[in-house]
Amino acid sequence: MRRSFLLYFFVGVTGLIFVGRLFQLQVIRGANYDPINNATVKLEFIYPERGYIYDRNGKLLVANQVSYDVMVQPNRVKPIDTLEFCQLLKIDKEDFLKRFRKAERYATYLPSVFLKQLAKEDFAYLQEKLHKFQGFYIQKRIIRNYPIKAAANVLGYIGEVNEQKARNNKYYQQGELEGKDGVEKQYEQYLRGKKGKRYLQRNNLNRVTGSYKKGAFDTLPINGKDLQLTLDINLQLYAQKLMNGKRGGIVALEPSSGEILALVTSPSYDPNMLVGRQRSKNSVLLFRDSINKPTYDRGLSAVYPPGSPFKMMNALIALQENVINENTRFTCYGGYRYGSRPHEFMRCHCDIYGKPLSLKTAISRSCNSYFSNTYKRIVEKDNNPKEGMNNWNQHITSFGLGNYLGYDLPSGQKGLIPNGAYYDRRYRYAWNASTNISNAIGQGEVLTTPIQLANFTAAIANRGYFYTPHIVKKINNERIDNQKYSVPKQTTIDKKNFGPVIEAMHEVFKTGTGKWSRIKGIEICGKTGTAENFTLINGFKEQLEDHSILVAFAPKENPKIALAVFVENGGYGSTIAAPITSLIIEKYIKGEISPSNKYREQQMLSLSLEKVYKKLIQKPKDLETREE
Repeated sequence: MRRSFLLYFFVGVTGLIFVGRLFQLQVIRGANYDPINNATVKLEFIYPERGYIYDRNGKLLVANQVSYDVMVQPNRVKPIDTLEFCQLLKIDKEDFLKRFRKAERYATYLPSVFLKQLAKEDFAYLQEKLHKFQGFYIQKRIIRNYPIKAAANVLGYIGEVNEQKARNNKYYQQGELEGKDGVEKQYEQYLRGKKGKRYLQRNNLNRVTGSYKKGAFDTLPINGKDLQLTLDINLQLYAQKLMNGKRGGIVALEPSSGEILALVTSPSYDPNMLVGRQRSKNSVLLFRDSINKPTYDRGLSAVYPPGSPFKMMNALIALQENVINENTRFTCYGGYRYGSRPHEFMRCHCDIYGKPLSLKTAISRSCNSYFSNTYKRIVEKDNNPKEGMNNWNQHITSFGLGNYLGYDLPSGQKGLIPNGAYYDRRYRYAWNASTNISNAIGQGEVLTTPIQLANFTAAIANRGYFYTPHIVKKINNERIDNQKYSVPKQTTIDKKNFGPVIEAMHEVFKTGTGKWSRIKGIEICGKTGTAENFTLINGFKEQLEDHSILVAFAPKENPKIALAVFVENGGYGSTIAAPITSLIIEKYIKGEISPSNKYREQQMLSLSLEKVYKKLIQKPKDLETREE
């Protein structure tokens, strides 16, 4: 009797344990069960459509197209006819082994890309015979297509996720695609969407027999969100054409919003070059070109001395600090002497000798002597150069110079605006305004990027404030709710002090260095600049062709566009940068180039500096700056 009871008790307890375990597996853990752990189940990801990208006027810039990748999961691969498989994929056995070993190194139990982007005809033929090659399957993906061959530096590109990220990020598998630069990288989480999953039942021959559990674990993909950029693609295309055969950058902003209207780097490339089977070959050509640097965004990342446009910054600081007023005059005697040695003389090219100049004339004729005197008064105010230099630095950095602006693109440089501590380290506390007098005319240690100069110009156009530059206007047709881009940033300069500087900038295009590039019916305010190049050859300093610079905004009242143009080795600012600037302004404001400016347009479109650049190949550069 006792033995029977123990037997029943044992059976009963065992049964309860089994029932409890089944309840735990099927009910409690069932919701989180991943059938991919089942050897008879095949997981297929359903890739969403990546979000489309449009310009500010609704023109399509980035679309999608279907691609087919051959995938492999090494631990499921059985002995196959390697020769037949290689013939189907149009590769040799050595290539096959190389690809397979790479997949094994990544993870034997996870799928990865074996061969990317099959041609459509190859896909159809391979699909019929793929059941013979266990462990291999075809994955449909979405890749990019660019209807307009422009703005590659803005849009970026998509490329394979690297092994490290695939291991550490649960969303990505090796071989999947992600944004690698530009908007594609910055807004990856919005553009990529969310993958769906499909679980398929397989038989002992590795053939799919149907959906696993009638699709109980399947999920649908969620497409990526569309982006509308602030970019005006027509203006972008026009600016790119004007920069053909030239190196440099152009940045155009809308002062009232900080929206980027055009962001040009030259030379650039067709974004379609980084799509499809030719991507690897083109990548080598583009990314290893150390001479032309087509993938280097000169508008965001190239740092240059700002040259004469920086004189406006010193004018604003001097007005704010009350060390000059708009009627203050200095006499120019062909330059400014800052020491007793023969070389301690900064030459000037304003061509007004022995006559006192006002602020307006000094800006319009770009007088080095005037701004050297002005800078000395700023720095040596209260006889304390370090404090004066720190104060100077604070004013300049309030315009966004010397630091990252916070725009929504992944590349860039901060430039350099020195302070008192910088010169203490450099000159061991023994320095004054004459030591760094080159800062007066935008050279010396001062370095800026074209987008910083464009933003500085927008702040002048707004008479004291600016909006953080940005490239995305809407996400899924809804405006971005981000105070970073919608709240203006105030500079340290009072509004009243911008009036004299703006009048002087207007005079530049009336009677000054930009007068030959004025546009009838549009009041342009700007400032030209020229940066000289020097190189050392056999120990001797040799002068090379100048850089050409111009910043401007228009119209004078209620400005619609502010821009910076930088053409490497382009000569005087008035000869290349100025006509390019005026053409871009007219194109944007009027929508077309007037007949009277067609000749100027044709000159700039056909002008190439390739012969100049060939002379510079493999020569070390030691940049200095001279102003007009």
